[in-house]
Amino acid sequence: MIRLAKTFLIALSLGAVAFAQAAPQDQSAPPENRASAYYNFAMGRVYAELAQADGNKDFIDKAIQHYREALKADPKAGIILDELTDLYLAINRLDDATALAQDLLKQNPDNVDAHRMLGRIYTTALSHAPQGKIDERALHMAIQEYEKVTGKDSKDAESWVMLAKLYGTSGNAPDAEKAYNTALALEPDNEDALTGLAMLYGNMGDTKRAIEKLKAATEKNPNDRSLRILAQAYEEQKDYKNAAETLRKAVALSPDDDHLARGLAEDLYFSDQIEEALKIYQDLASRSPRDPLIPLRMAEIYSNKRDYSKAHEAIEKAKKIDPDGLEPRQEEIKLYEAEGKLDQSIATLNSLLADTARKIYSKEEQQERAGRYEELGNLNRTAGHYPEALEAFKQMGAVYKDSAQLMAVQTVETYRAAKDLASAQREAEAALKKFPNEYLIAREHAEVMGDLGKTDEAATELRGLLNGPRDFQTLLATAEVYEKGKRFADMGKTLDEAEKLASTDEEKESVFFMRGAMFERMKKYDESEAAFRKVLALNPQHAGALNYLGYTLADRNLRLDEAYQLIKKAVDLDPDNGAYLDSLGWVYFRQGKLADAEGCLIKATSHMDADPTVHDHLGDVYLKLGKTKEAIAQWTASLKGFKDELPSEVDPEDVSKIGTKLDAARVKLAQETKRQ
Repeated sequence: MIRLAKTFLIALSLGAVAFAQAAPQDQSAPPENRASAYYNFAMGRVYAELAQADGNKDFIDKAIQHYREALKADPKAGIILDELTDLYLAINRLDDATALAQDLLKQNPDNVDAHRMLGRIYTTALSHAPQGKIDERALHMAIQEYEKVTGKDSKDAESWVMLAKLYGTSGNAPDAEKAYNTALALEPDNEDALTGLAMLYGNMGDTKRAIEKLKAATEKNPNDRSLRILAQAYEEQKDYKNAAETLRKAVALSPDDDHLARGLAEDLYFSDQIEEALKIYQDLASRSPRDPLIPLRMAEIYSNKRDYSKAHEAIEKAKKIDPDGLEPRQEEIKLYEAEGKLDQSIATLNSLLADTARKIYSKEEQQERAGRYEELGNLNRTAGHYPEALEAFKQMGAVYKDSAQLMAVQTVETYRAAKDLASAQREAEAALKKFPNEYLIAREHAEVMGDLGKTDEAATELRGLLNGPRDFQTLLATAEVYEKGKRFADMGKTLDEAEKLASTDEEKESVFFMRGAMFERMKKYDESEAAFRKVLALNPQHAGALNYLGYTLADRNLRLDEAYQLIKKAVDLDPDNGAYLDSLGWVYFRQGKLADAEGCLIKATSHMDADPTVHDHLGDVYLKLGKTKEAIAQWTASLKGFKDELPSEVDPEDVSKIGTKLDAARVKLAQETKRQ
């Protein structure tokens, strides 16, 4: 009892001091009213704290009673109304709080504190709306009250910030921007205003201005919240290097925050600072040894480093932590694919599908399962298992009815990959009849027409799809149709049209790359090189442009050192790409490095065994090495590969040259055999 009495005396003393410091001194009020206000405010705070400690309803009622008595004694003391509002909101008695505020406004319509109280009440009501929905009435009333507050107290920066947030929620970006700027004019260092304005700019798509405001906020008052938001803004621009630098500062402020550390590791990974990212994940693994997601991220890093054994080790760790989890098996599927072990990847995915099979699936599960069947279909198609791919796409459509259009497109794509154009045409026409207004199906049908050599029909169908949001992609597809038909003048005009619509660097890269390939096929090598140089000016890491440009130089036996550097960079970016390995083997051949050429080309055939160009190149290497019999085998395989290609993809001149080389080699082999 003695300790409780002392607690009350201390609370009363502190409450009186807080009241005296915060409340305006109304000297016209009688001294006994001010004393009553002091006493009741302090008692209200005491009971509010006691209620917070054990949730006793009697304490809550007594706190409210004392606060209301204090307010009655001194209506101009805003601190009383603030704390009473806090209490009402904490116990969710919004109706009582509203009634009190309205009663105060009846007594004095200019009571700014009462308007502020109503604004807080309606803002709280907004937060109670069901997820994803907005209480439009509460939003409107909250805006109305804060407009009154800022109209009567234009120096209240906090209320300007709240009004800006409410404007932003209502979709009124111009007024939200004005309100934030008004708050910043009053308080240039106001973090809520700076970060709020930055987020508003981000929602408007103006990431540049968002970053400017966030940088200002973090420079004035660095904390993990504002730094985290700035990092997110950089991430939206795919500026992962600056995002990582920003999160480094946040991690320094909160070194025990694993969520920040993970974000830093991810940004380091995407900004090619892989070793540092790996160290963070290793540290996280020691701090959270039961979290299976950490070794899975490490597996992904090891896979991208092509350290496949360590990637498998990390996946096995994740499996031990979570034996029944799907994520480790999904990562294993991706790892086998990265290794080029498509059969193992397919087997693992088939096993996962079998283990997760049920009689009934929810809508979400149907969609997820359909995605897995689509992945299975793509893997089988890449591996050349076309019947299995078709079956997987059929299962995709069966398990999730809404994927019927995508199933149709994938089915046609599979027949095209198998060079079964009759079946591709049949399926495309059936799909177009069933889904006449589906863009992807209409485009797929047109592309099949292009494969069949019906260039004008295909181009007409594609141009009929123009005048929509996908015009850029449609024009590129049209250019590809013209390329197959060797209609390079029409292709060039179409690419000119596409370039006018290109709005991003990636889209411009696509146009310039196709133009470079077009000029190369036209044997306009200077124009081709200029186009590929434009791609590389936009993206020096564009492996396709590096390879194509290097190959055209090597094929003409020009600037071989430069050709080697270009192709080597492409191979470093994608070491398992068969086309790039073929180019590297070819430049080695041109340089007279026959052993290196042979090794690269053999590796290339392991990735693209059906490609006639690789076999042609390897035949040239073998002939130069004096291995006539092996050269004949490669050129024979090359001619067989050309027979399996679509007519639009074959240059008769190339086929003729290989035939001539093959005949000459057979004669040479016969002579060598005679001499033996």
